Amino acid sequence: MRKDTDIRIAGAGLLFLPVRTRVPLKFGTETVTGVTCARTWISVRDGKGRTARGWGETPLSVQWAWPSKLSFEARDQALKEFCVRLAEAWVEFDGAGHPIEIGFDFQEEILPVLAARFNQQHTKWGESMPWLAALICCSPFDMALHDAYGQLHQRPIYQTYNSEFMSRDLGDFLVRAEGVRVNFKNQYPEDFLLREPPSQIRAWHLVGGLDLLEPSELTGAEPQDGYPVLLPDWIERDGLKCLKVKLRGNDADWDYQRLINVGTIGAANGIEWLSADFNCTVTEPAYVNSLLDKLRDEFPRIYGMILYVEQPFPYELEQHRIDAHSVAARKPLFLDESAHDWKHVRLGRELGWSGVALKTCKTQTGALLSCCWAKAHGMALMVQDLTNPMLALIPHALLAAHTGTIMGVEVNAMQFYPDASNCEAKVHPGLYRRRKGQIDLSTLQGPGFGYRVNEIERSLPAPAFEFEN
Repeated sequence: MRKDTDIRIAGAGLLFLPVRTRVPLKFGTETVTGVTCARTWISVRDGKGRTARGWGETPLSVQWAWPSKLSFEARDQALKEFCVRLAEAWVEFDGAGHPIEIGFDFQEEILPVLAARFNQQHTKWGESMPWLAALICCSPFDMALHDAYGQLHQRPIYQTYNSEFMSRDLGDFLVRAEGVRVNFKNQYPEDFLLREPPSQIRAWHLVGGLDLLEPSELTGAEPQDGYPVLLPDWIERDGLKCLKVKLRGNDADWDYQRLINVGTIGAANGIEWLSADFNCTVTEPAYVNSLLDKLRDEFPRIYGMILYVEQPFPYELEQHRIDAHSVAARKPLFLDESAHDWKHVRLGRELGWSGVALKTCKTQTGALLSCCWAKAHGMALMVQDLTNPMLALIPHALLAAHTGTIMGVEVNAMQFYPDASNCEAKVHPGLYRRRKGQIDLSTLQGPGFGYRVNEIERSLPAPAFEFEN
């Protein structure tokens, strides 16, 4: 049944913001030195003819979304081209309703067809653009849709995820796991979100594979830009309590020693929690199990500091159905790259995974539905970063605050390109600088995501696509 609050899409715009890292970020088998951020706007119209515009942004993280031997330039250009196709498709889409309803329908009906057609037209690559990359390209438009809805109704968007604004309940989107007593009928996302989200949350710092840990590793080539270089200096400056450690997943000795080195420095400097991120490079549970068991026996304090293990195995979950129960028996095991949507979360649970790392880069709609499914089935949550700068950080932080994670949120754009967000930081200073181990969301006020875009003085490049009906 339609509501007076329902919207349709009236226009869309797309522009690209290139960002360079201050230090390289080792990411799986590749190294990140820069990224293209896709910033979008969507305008919407309700039945009374009222209109509003909302914004979304996502870094097109090529190395994360599309691991390949293809050149970075080829993959980056492909993702930008697909974003333009998506802009056209969003404008043409005739869906109506609440953003979750429109976003779900677009991802079910339009995105798969568009991605398949795009891959058919680019057989020269010798491989297909992964579904994860398609989701990343779709996500800024989906976020902009949510923001526009909040702008139109002058409500923070998280106040609209309920029966007052939605015509369809969760039973129209989700199916419970077999044998579990869960009923999604007459349930809405609001029922699985925190009633009073905190304005300050713990911040996780990323320790990349190339990050320097101690003075003996300095070469003199490090940036002299006023930001820390060594891990102890970051911990002291930002009052950190949580470190996420990037591992190789194919070099057990290196991974083990890295955890020892980071854990030892962390314990000596007030760090309370660690996480171990293998970035999909492990092929057998025994690799992770033996590392954890050895750490438990030889360095029990560091083992005890590990709060969870993140995505050791290949992210093509349906293709690589690895039984992960033995890993989850040792430490909470979180899906990340594999958690494309709630259906993949369901499969992960069957295979033994115990938690889900949500990401707004898989769309706001998809993250919320995955959150609801996971919580209904007793799975723990985290919200993980994609090194989100500028506007991209805001929905990411809000998702963590509203979903109730196992421990805060990962935020690392201030490590790898801190100056990229200077314009936004003038309006939201507590969000773009970690203090006392936390970020502060209290300046996110007003409708939509609370960006306060009109107060952010940023010069934007010419749009790659723009259409207003």
